[in-house]
Amino acid sequence: MALIPARTTGWFKPAVFGAALTPFAWLIWRIAVNDLGPDPAQELAISTGEWTLRFLLITLSLTPLRNITGQIAFVRIRRMLGLFALFYAAIHFAVWMSLLLGFRWFAIGEELLERPYISIGFLALLILIALGITSPKAMVRRMGRNWKRLHRLIYLAAVLAIVHLTWILRTDVGEAVLYGSILAILFGYRLYRRVGRWGKQTALR
Repeated sequence: MALIPARTTGWFKPAVFGAALTPFAWLIWRIAVNDLGPDPAQELAISTGEWTLRFLLITLSLTPLRNITGQIAFVRIRRMLGLFALFYAAIHFAVWMSLLLGFRWFAIGEELLERPYISIGFLALLILIALGITSPKAMVRRMGRNWKRLHRLIYLAAVLAIVHLTWILRTDVGEAVLYGSILAILFGYRLYRRVGRWGKQTALR
């Protein structure tokens, strides 16, 4: 039985959109009431970075959910949630440039070149930008099979984001381990499906 009946899917996408904006609204509220703790810039950077990673993992989980439940609605929100991952990543980068480094361009360039965890995070951002630019349906048609090859880089972006987070948290890495475990499960599911398809193809030969 479908989890989301076809006749009610009209509300599903707007509801997900609203839910995806909730963390951003909550951050704006915390800024308005001065509830970001002793280091607001650092809190904003960490929060937006974590939400980027959460949306990446949610996006990666949608195809397995579709396969398990048979519910196509999960795939229909995949592009939107992937763009939300880019949205929070862009805010994260903007917070780092503006509030932590004050738009000091030489210092920004120096940090990108000399701090590996910054370089890794920036590379993840570049991947998400490339995926965002090529996400429209017109680009899917134009790129053909290359579109799928490019968009598999979302897994690399997730790995880089987890490494970036682990490096920042240093000793308190419980959250990073949790996110890494979720990504490992998603990797494992993808590998299981691929091996299963390969086995069926071999059996038919």
